[in-house]
Amino acid sequence: VIGSFVPTRFKLSPQAQAPLVRSNMNRPPGRRLHEFNHVSLCVKYMIFFLNFIFWLFGGLLIGIGLYAFVDKWQDKEFVKVENIYDVILNVSLVMILAGGVVFIVSFAGCVGALRENTCLLKFYSLCLLVFFLLEMAVAIMGFVFPHTMQSLLEETLSDKIIHMYREDDDLKNFIDFAQQEFRCCGLSSEGYMDWSKNEYFNCSSPSVERCAVPYSCCINATDISAKWASKHHVWVAEASNLVWASGCIEVVRAWAERNLYFIAGVALGVALSQLLVIYLAKTLEGQIELQKSRWHS
Repeated sequence: VIGSFVPTRFKLSPQAQAPLVRSNMNRPPGRRLHEFNHVSLCVKYMIFFLNFIFWLFGGLLIGIGLYAFVDKWQDKEFVKVENIYDVILNVSLVMILAGGVVFIVSFAGCVGALRENTCLLKFYSLCLLVFFLLEMAVAIMGFVFPHTMQSLLEETLSDKIIHMYREDDDLKNFIDFAQQEFRCCGLSSEGYMDWSKNEYFNCSSPSVERCAVPYSCCINATDISAKWASKHHVWVAEASNLVWASGCIEVVRAWAERNLYFIAGVALGVALSQLLVIYLAKTLEGQIELQKSRWHS
C-alpha cells in the first residue's frame, strides 16, 4: 500500500563505495580540507579576542612608558642605567619592558590562533608556563617565608630607593603615594630614620630640608613646617605623634597578612585563568597538528 510505505536508509556495499572514495580523494585540496576541518572556532576566537585585549594593554603601557621617558629626557633629567637596580627603580623603563613583554606574548597568541600557526602557539603557551612558574615561586616565597622576603627587600632596595628619591620624579611620586596610602615612612624597620641616608635630608646637608623627612611622612600635612619635623634625633614617642613611624615594607607585609585570604583568592584566580588559557592553546595546537597530519597522510 502506498500510504504505508516507509522510506528506509540504505547502505552501499564496499564495491559501490570504492568509486565514491576515489572521487572524494580527487576533489580539490581546499574542499577536502574543509570537509575534514575540526578546529574548534570557539577555542580559536576565544584565544584571539583575549590576547587582542592584552595586546592593546601592552601597547598602552609601552606608549605611557615612552611618553614618560621622553618627557624626562627633554627636561634634561639624566637617565643612567648602570645596573639592574637602575632599571627596576625607573618607573618608565619598567612600564616599557613590561608592556613590551605583554605586547609580544599576546601578539603571538593573537596571530597564532588566527592563522593557526603552531610555532607561535607553542611559543605563547611556553611563555605563559614560564610566567606561571615564576608567579608560583614568588607566591610561595611570600606566603611561606614572609620575613625572609622582607629582609631581602630591605637589604637590596631600601638604600637605593632612599638615595634616588630626588633624582627620579616618577619614583618620588610613587614613594609619596605609597607612604600616604599605607601610612608609613621610610622602607626598612628603622622607619623615618631611613631618610637620614638621603643627601638632601641628611643633617650634614646644606639644604633647607636637612634633618627632615618627605611631606608624605607627616600625619598632618601642616606639620611639615613645624620645627620638630626637621630633626631626626627627636624621641621616637614624640615623632610617632607627628609622622608615620613604621617602615613601608613592614606595613605592607602586615597588610598582606591581614588580607591573606583575599590575596590568596586573587592569586588562585589568576593561576587558574593562566592554566585555562594554556590548556586552550595546547588544545588548539593539537587540533591543528591533527589536521596537518590528515592533510599530509
